[in-house]
Order: sequence, then C-alpha cells, then structure tokens
Amino acid sequence: QGHAAAQFDLGLKYMNGRGVRQDDAEAVRWYHLAADQGNANAQGGLGLMYSNGQGVDQDNAEAVRWYRLAATQGNATAQHNLGLMYLNGRGVPQDVAEADRLVGLAANPRNFAPAQFFLGMMSFDGRRVPQDFAEAIRWHRLAADQGFASAQYALGVMYGNGQGLARNDVEAVRWYRRAADQGLPSAQFTLAVMYDNGQGIPRDDVEAVRWYRLAADQAHAPA
Repeated sequence: QGHAAAQFDLGLKYMNGRGVRQDDAEAVRWYHLAADQGNANAQGGLGLMYSNGQGVDQDNAEAVRWYRLAATQGNATAQHNLGLMYLNGRGVPQDVAEADRLVGLAANPRNFAPAQFFLGMMSFDGRRVPQDFAEAIRWHRLAADQGFASAQYALGVMYGNGQGLARNDVEAVRWYRRAADQGLPSAQFTLAVMYDNGQGIPRDDVEAVRWYRLAADQAHAPA
C-alpha cells in the first residue's frame, strides 16, 4: 500500500534473511520503493548495497548519492558511511576534513558508537592533525561504554602500551575481556597473550589456550 517504513523493514528482512529467504535483489527493490518516498533509513540502506555491490552492480557514485540523501536528513549511519567514502576517496575526491565533519555529526550529538570509534582512531593515528591521545581516549571511551567491541579493544591497547594514560595491564585486561566476550578475535588473541605471559592477570595456560582457540576458530592467523 506504499507505506515507506514497512517497505524499508521488509527490505531489511530480505537483506538479513530474517523471516524470509535471504535475497539482496529483493531487499534492493523494497529499499528503492521506500527511498523514493524519502525514507532516510532506506536511502542509507541503498547506499550500503551500492557500496558493497549487494543485489546491484557495485557503484560508488550511486552509493554516495543515496548516502548523501539520508545524511542530509540526519541519518547517523549514512553520515558515518559517507564520511568513510570521503576518507577513502570512493565515489568522491578524498577529503579527510569532510570525512571528519560528517563522522562528527554522527558521533555527536547522535551518539553513534561506530562514528565515535572512527574519530578515536583518527585522533590516535594522526589523521586528525595533530595526533591527540587524550582525544582518542575520549572518543573510544564513549563508544566502549555503549558496548562497541572495537573501541573496548582500542582502550585495552592504549592501557597496555601506556599511550595517553598510565600503563596498566590490569585495566588493559579488563577492556580486552569485554571485547573478547563479544567475539572480537583480536581481543581474544590479546587476552590469550596476557594469560600466556601473566600480564595483568595470573598466568594460566588453560585459559590462554581457550582464548587462542576462540580467535583461531575465526581464522585469526596469529592465534
């Protein structure tokens, strides 16, 4: 009956194979129906499909077009994804400042954890000039407190290396474990190393093997 939100939801079901057989082309069809009515979630979803070549031919320019329509409406996921397109020069000229601006819109005030993590990494590796560990910690902590595993792992690394804060292996282990419990293989591997070496936690070969195996089962080569 042309209800845009229902069209988007149905497209999402087809994309994820929830309640229906997974079908990217069918997901794209429903997303288009909703997106053409201005539904921001569907526009952002189409951007992702074009970016990945799911159900359509891969097309960075078309991905940017749909992301921009959704981002203009304040859709945090689209703002974040459009920012990544600018960062990597996909479908648009590379522009780190514009990437930073767009991701910043998603990170604050929309509190979108992947965007907060992105800004943390931009501060950590110096793409946000100058390199700023304090700013990296601030953004990582905001994302980590929302349960974003990659940010939890990043905080563990910063505690483990003493980057921007006093080195603290016990605190590093705490953050590694939170990320590892969510299945992040890099965190599982690093937690295994901590058990293996007795860093921040009593040495325990059995626990080390358990965490190595969990990471190895996800094809994490060092594990």
